[in-house]
Amino acid sequence: MATTIGLLHPGRMGAAVAREVRAGRVLWCPAGRSAETAKRAEGLEPVEDLGALLDAAEIVLSVCPPAAAEDVAKQVAAHRFGGAYVEANAISPRRTEQISELLGNGGTRVVDGGIIGPPPTPAATARLYLSGPAGETAEVAGLFEGSNLEPVVLGERIGQASALKMAFGGFNKAGRALAAVAHALADRHDVQEHLLAEARRSHRSALAEPGTLPGAAASAWRWAPEMLEVAATLRAEGLPDDFANAAAQVMERWAGDKDDFGIDVATVLAHLAAEPGG
Repeated sequence: MATTIGLLHPGRMGAAVAREVRAGRVLWCPAGRSAETAKRAEGLEPVEDLGALLDAAEIVLSVCPPAAAEDVAKQVAAHRFGGAYVEANAISPRRTEQISELLGNGGTRVVDGGIIGPPPTPAATARLYLSGPAGETAEVAGLFEGSNLEPVVLGERIGQASALKMAFGGFNKAGRALAAVAHALADRHDVQEHLLAEARRSHRSALAEPGTLPGAAASAWRWAPEMLEVAATLRAEGLPDDFANAAAQVMERWAGDKDDFGIDVATVLAHLAAEPGG
């Protein structure tokens, strides 16, 4: 018998995820939703209200804007849903843990989920990272086997999937914003073509190559003042200087690693958790 899944928020990502279910039927509640939302939900089975959805569903998928994650969970908690709840929003591990505690008190089994990649389609695949109780993560993973949303089980600790999402999303999205600031500065001085040329020569990603981080820590004593110069330059142009100032503050945590090019990656990362100069 097919598993019945309830989709709580058929946004662009949520609807795309629902369409990738390969081992079940997906319900949604059109009450109060816009015509645009209804169009995204085409192919899903409508039900009268949230109560009807929760009564019928064995697994619920929460894929909503991050700010709404607790409100959605509280609505589900009020119905004392007895199935599995996949908290697949871009929220911090601590918030995921709090939602797990809230729902767990009512008998709901919570799975921590993190989606990395674009809304999945045959032309653009994504990953659904899962952590939590082994039985529930395996059940959820089974819904998407062979789909354009690859399920990846990380472990049994709530918060693991959320932490991965925060780590990757923080780098990826902040990187886009930083790139925009860099291009804005270069454009103001008519050097954008040369910025692009340098970027294409330096296409390696530090996120993919953590072995480059000890060199950054050893050089941070020189790079931090340079970041402050970058900040001053951006301010003078009326551009946001937050990224440059923040980078300088990060680098100050490596002040004790000055010119220590033999430091290992684990120590470099550990020093980020210490107070500057500590």
